[in-house]
Amino acid sequence: MCGLSGEVRFDGGRPDLAAVERMTDALEPRGPDGRGAWSQGSVALGHRRLKIIDLSERGAQPMTDAQLGLTAVFNGCIYNYRELRGRLEGLGHRFFSGSDTEVVVKAYAEWGWECVESLVGMFAFAVVEHHTGRVVLARDRLGIKPLYVARDRDRLRFASSLPALLAGGGVDTSLDPVALHQYLSWHGTVPAPRTVLAGVRKIPPATVRVIEGDGTHRDHCYWQPSYTRHSELGEDPVLWQEAVHDALRTAVRRRTVADVPVGVLLSGGLDSSLIVALLAEQGQADLATFAMGFEAEHGEDGDEFRYSDLVARRFATDHHQFMIPSDRLPSALEAAIGAMSEPMVSHDAVAFHMLSEQVSKEVKVVLCGQGADEVFAGYHWYPQIASAARPGADDAYATTYFDRTHAELTAMLHPDFTAGHDASMDFVRTHMAAPGADTALDAALRMDVHALMPDDPVKRVDNMTMAWGLEARVPFLDHELVELAAACPPRLKLAQGGKAVLKDIGRTVLPREIVDRPKGYFPVPAVRHMAEPVLARVRDALTAPEARRRGLFDARLVDRLLAEPNRHRAKRGASTLWQVASLELWLQSHGIH
Repeated sequence: MCGLSGEVRFDGGRPDLAAVERMTDALEPRGPDGRGAWSQGSVALGHRRLKIIDLSERGAQPMTDAQLGLTAVFNGCIYNYRELRGRLEGLGHRFFSGSDTEVVVKAYAEWGWECVESLVGMFAFAVVEHHTGRVVLARDRLGIKPLYVARDRDRLRFASSLPALLAGGGVDTSLDPVALHQYLSWHGTVPAPRTVLAGVRKIPPATVRVIEGDGTHRDHCYWQPSYTRHSELGEDPVLWQEAVHDALRTAVRRRTVADVPVGVLLSGGLDSSLIVALLAEQGQADLATFAMGFEAEHGEDGDEFRYSDLVARRFATDHHQFMIPSDRLPSALEAAIGAMSEPMVSHDAVAFHMLSEQVSKEVKVVLCGQGADEVFAGYHWYPQIASAARPGADDAYATTYFDRTHAELTAMLHPDFTAGHDASMDFVRTHMAAPGADTALDAALRMDVHALMPDDPVKRVDNMTMAWGLEARVPFLDHELVELAAACPPRLKLAQGGKAVLKDIGRTVLPREIVDRPKGYFPVPAVRHMAEPVLARVRDALTAPEARRRGLFDARLVDRLLAEPNRHRAKRGASTLWQVASLELWLQSHGIH
């Protein structure tokens, strides 16, 4: 797990090495264990290293194989790197390190860009062909690892975070109206390839971009599961339970590959508890587990320690519990926003940031339960979508999921920042209508898992953990498990209030109190209820000179929100004030005026 950066020139000039240095420096939190740079011809690369596999300097990056004529920078972990290495050795390749990075280099030499199809894991990488000047950028199937790009006529820059690109300079920081529309429709989510900044884009998940020396490029989407009933398991719930259980065992086992200890973020919910149970089943002793809670606000509890304690006792883990007082939130809020590659609305980003700070003092790798609700239909809005007919499912999705209508959204913004059309609904219609999904629920889950999830919970976990040099691994986003879940009959996911097949597995390995508990979240009551001093910081941001000059939101709306901070809510209950403030806080934090 690391941070990468680079520049490719298309005008015959040399890359701006100082800019690449600045981008690399901005990535230091992602890779505190080492730093490297490389340049040849029209390309320069930078890298920050977090040592997880092959802790020696042989695994340092950028990694060059002079014999093959390749240099690469890599961020992530290839869980099947040992198996791939054996396969590549059988094809005549010789290795000088024990790292998974070198496996990526040799795999590229053997199979070209199609090497991604053999990689099991989370990754973003850049490979440079010395003799052709071709640069290949790639991102893993579920978009777990980020890869941002900024391009003009003469050059392309890329980095593991958007702020790193800003550090390089020369980025168009004007706001993208379509991305703003999406941000205000989907609780802060802006799916690839857009970001809220017009000059920055993201390589989409499951995509390889091949860039030629003259600047032309082509994208290859190399993976998309079918959300159809093509499995030989049919409709038998017992067979599906066994198959998912086996796939989840494999997913968890894969994510223990490391040359350093591995822990678990244990919320006490079904998903993280299943991970702990399966690790115990596989013989993990004295597993380090971590839980965090906050002080209650407005009668809402800020911790779920009673559940995480129950799991920790059952499996005899080395459990660490952190209680955070509300007066720490203002400084934590600033730090969390600074760590965001893009503005985020989910208040648990603050919790993840604070938890990661503590966990990083104990371990360098953790497993967490993100993705299970999207993959196995765990959220309360899925049944309403599932009841819709396949034609017209996009309307059911919008009614259930969107924060507000197009008209309401447009009224919030200054006219200069409006998209001029219902951009978010257009996106949904396109995705829901695509072939390869049998039912309305299948189409909705496909869009959530492959388009929206990478830019909400997945990005949130990556940003907040990597801000402290902590690698987070997500077993529920194992691509083979996702393929299996995509084929699973909707009723086996929707039953029992959602995630039925996971709950059936849970009943075989977990205390019943964990399986049958009400659905929990990562609560931060002081943010959810705009408690002082969070409200004071929000007020400062929205009345700051930068905000007034920007004029992004209707001034009368801002005044109303500040006068009654807890009254105005989005359709699903989220604070409108927090959605507005999060964006402005992020823009100010990153010096965007």
